[in-house]
Amino acid sequence: MQENYLFYKKGQLTNYFNYIKAEAEKEINEFSEEYILNVNEENLTKALIEKYFLMVPALKLDKIYQLEPEEVDIEVPFFQDPIIRKAFKQIKSRYTKGTKITIVIPFDGNPELFDFQPSTYLAKLPQGKGLGNELYLEYKSEYDKNTLKNEINSDIQLIQKYINYLKEDIDKFNSSLENYIRNLINARKSRLLQARNLAMSLEIPIKKRTYAPLTFPISIRKKIDLPKPTTEKFEPEPTLSMEIYEEIIRMLQNMIIAMERSPKTFSKLKEEELRDFFLVVLNANFEGEAIGEVFNYKGKTDILIRHENSNVFIAECKFWRGKEAFLKTIDQLFKYVTWRDTKLAILIFNREGNLKTILEKIPKLVETHSLYKRNLEIEGETKFRYIFHIPNDPNREVILTIMVFDIPKS
Repeated sequence: MQENYLFYKKGQLTNYFNYIKAEAEKEINEFSEEYILNVNEENLTKALIEKYFLMVPALKLDKIYQLEPEEVDIEVPFFQDPIIRKAFKQIKSRYTKGTKITIVIPFDGNPELFDFQPSTYLAKLPQGKGLGNELYLEYKSEYDKNTLKNEINSDIQLIQKYINYLKEDIDKFNSSLENYIRNLINARKSRLLQARNLAMSLEIPIKKRTYAPLTFPISIRKKIDLPKPTTEKFEPEPTLSMEIYEEIIRMLQNMIIAMERSPKTFSKLKEEELRDFFLVVLNANFEGEAIGEVFNYKGKTDILIRHENSNVFIAECKFWRGKEAFLKTIDQLFKYVTWRDTKLAILIFNREGNLKTILEKIPKLVETHSLYKRNLEIEGETKFRYIFHIPNDPNREVILTIMVFDIPKS
């Protein structure tokens, strides 16, 4: 009899949630070590959320239909009272001819959810069968039209009430799914890195100087001598920590404020001359593992940190010259990007006025770029932050911060 009941035959919904989580954990643990260490965590998390996200069933009542009626035998007991029927159970029931009406309700969502009991339920359970993405409700009796219609409507209302109970539980499960999957991925990756003794080899040893001189020293540009990874099978890519990156952005912002407060000093300078002021400030405040200059330049306008012939931080200094020049600046940045964790910055100098218009254009332009993936939050009206991927590999992500400020004309 229980197989004809909905929201019942496979037990409690919480058991199904535990099964889904166990399946997600099993899948993550079965990924190869090289895959989990090299795959983009954000993309993998999104893919697994999409796979294990539960869709609450939604009845498509506008698509409801019925099958052709069937003539069937209907049991008619001699005694209506169940106690009397039990006492005289040796007396067989009689049968009469009746009609079986089958109502079919299509639905969207996960069909298996009709087999589980939500945390809130009623004494009465709906009856029916699920086949694919359709519910079948059967009625065998000598109904008159109004009685049958009322019973069908009552059953549909009861099913919808249970779906609402399901939704309360499923919404909570779905909202917890992202953190659960993300933590599983991070935990496995951390275990692998720890096992390979590489946990401390991932960040470039750059530290803030114990003092910052009041005058700017002459810029002497040298390579950074960083420790190499200690493994042969998996070679982690060096990364600039977010703490250092944020500190770099803050110092660039402070230098911008100083320029805006002394317009005459900077109004005649070219891009590369403006760039050198930023280099001086940064090298005055940071040092590598060996004392020396950690911020260098490769072209006319870029500021960068290099490690073993690859760039882990790149900043471009450009005057605003319109849409095409701005997008070319982004293209230019990515010619030098090889690491997944490279941190990027673009400093836009504006001498054209209409700063508000430029600030409105930049987000729209960025989103048209082929390497753009998504926005990140950052404080400040003249700063923007985004996630991009490196060319030819959407799994390898980099952070780009864009800063805009006015430099008056001479």
